[in-house]
Amino acid sequence: MDQKKRAVVSYENMSEELAAAFAEKYPRGLVDYLPDVKQVKKPDGTSIYTVEVEIPSAIYLVKVQIKVDDTEELNKWLDEEANEDDADTQTPNEGDTLPDDNISQYSNGDDDNAD
Repeated sequence: MDQKKRAVVSYENMSEELAAAFAEKYPRGLVDYLPDVKQVKKPDGTSIYTVEVEIPSAIYLVKVQIKVDDTEELNKWLDEEANEDDADTQTPNEGDTLPDDNISQYSNGDDDNAD
């Protein structure tokens, strides 16, 4: 019994055969593969994120780009949000106007053409 070749490849560098297998396994892209993402630690302490895709001749770990929030960055963002919320609770100055709640004004008309 022959062992299949195992390799790691970047999403951007997949062969046509592997890209077709990836598209078949994950037809909706990111939405489909998030549950299958595995974190792989590298010797330098950093991590890559992969999903496994199999073709007849090999099994690949395909590196995918996943943005992981940095705790320090997240805390800074939350602090900024809290400060903005405090400022929003103050009484507006005379002449200040509130934004129009009519969200349809932001539509560019492309929504009707989706799919």
